[in-house]
Amino acid sequence: DVQLQASGGGLVQPGGSLRLSCVVSGFTFEDYTMGWFRQFPGKEREGIACISTSSRNSFTYYQDSVKGRFTISKDNAKNTVHLQIDDLKPDDTAIYYCVAVGLRATRTCLSDLASFGTWGQGTQVTVSS
Repeated sequence: DVQLQASGGGLVQPGGSLRLSCVVSGFTFEDYTMGWFRQFPGKEREGIACISTSSRNSFTYYQDSVKGRFTISKDNAKNTVHLQIDDLKPDDTAIYYCVAVGLRATRTCLSDLASFGTWGQGTQVTVSS
């Protein structure tokens, strides 16, 4: 079975940073596209960023609204994808989910993940003073 385990969320003050991690198992890490979504209270999930898991492909894609503060990265040796969030704001408070799909990463990766992806359980990020 494909499994995704997200971690790294927590309570952080405005202006702080967090690094979320998603460890995957049950599939060949090299062959997937992975990404991060978030869900605000009472709202639908929104895509943040996605990345090719291939060690030979450096493709990444970011939703326009998060460019500059969010960085997606991967560690192929550990079957892990990270999401670094800097200069956190109260509006970043949400549940953050990692998602994987067995498709080549392209500019439609967030749509592909939303439509066909396997989701992890989510990790809560709360930004508050």
